[in-house]
Amino acid sequence: MRSDDVAQYLQDNPQFFEEHAELMSRMVIPHPHGGRTISITERQMLSLRDKNKQLEGKMGELLEFGEENDTISEKMHRLGVAMIAAATFQSVLHTLNLHLRDDFAVPHVAVRLWDQPENAEELPEFADVSEKLQEFAETLSQPYCGSTSGFETSSWFGDAARHVRSQALIAMRNGGGTIGLIALGSEEGQRFYSGMGTLYLERLGEMASAALARVLR
Repeated sequence: MRSDDVAQYLQDNPQFFEEHAELMSRMVIPHPHGGRTISITERQMLSLRDKNKQLEGKMGELLEFGEENDTISEKMHRLGVAMIAAATFQSVLHTLNLHLRDDFAVPHVAVRLWDQPENAEELPEFADVSEKLQEFAETLSQPYCGSTSGFETSSWFGDAARHVRSQALIAMRNGGGTIGLIALGSEEGQRFYSGMGTLYLERLGEMASAALARVLR
C-alpha cells in the first residue's frame, strides 16, 4: 500500500480516529526540528505555532503598509488644501513643487500645458510639446512610470536632465480632454518603475488638473 493510499483513506474515512481513539495516544512521529519523536498532538501544536508566526508576520506587514498609506494620505490632504487656497497660476505651481519636494521627496517636477491663454506671459509651462507626446498623453489611462529613455520629457528637467533615471508622467484632464502633463523625475532608477501602484499619482493629477484649470480661466 502506498502512503498516498493511506492518506486518501484517512481523508475519506474521518471516523477511523473515532473508532481507534487509543491509537492517537500511542503514535509517535519525527520532530520537525530534531531527531527525537513526538506525539501527534504535540506535532499539531508545533504546526499551529508555525502558522501563528506566519500570521503575525503578515499582520505586521499589513500594519506597516497601513501606517505608510495613512502618512501618504495625510500628505495628499495637505497638498489638496494648499492647492485650493492657491489663487494664481504661479502660486499653484509653487504649491505643487513645494509639496512634492518637501513632503514627497520628489526632486524634479515639470509641468507642460498645451494651450496658452491670451495675454499670458512666456513661461516654460507653455513651451511647445510635440504632437507625438500629446497623443501619448491622451492614451494614458493611468500614469506612466519608468525610464526617461526615448522621451522628450527628459529635457524638461533642465540641468538635472542627464542625472534623471526614472520618471512618472501624469496626464492632466479637464472636461474629459487632456490639457497637459506633469513629469516627476528622480535620479534613482527604481523610484518610478513599471508596475508600481499609481493611485496617489492619479489623485495628484486630478488635483493639479482642477487647480490649474481654475486659475487659467
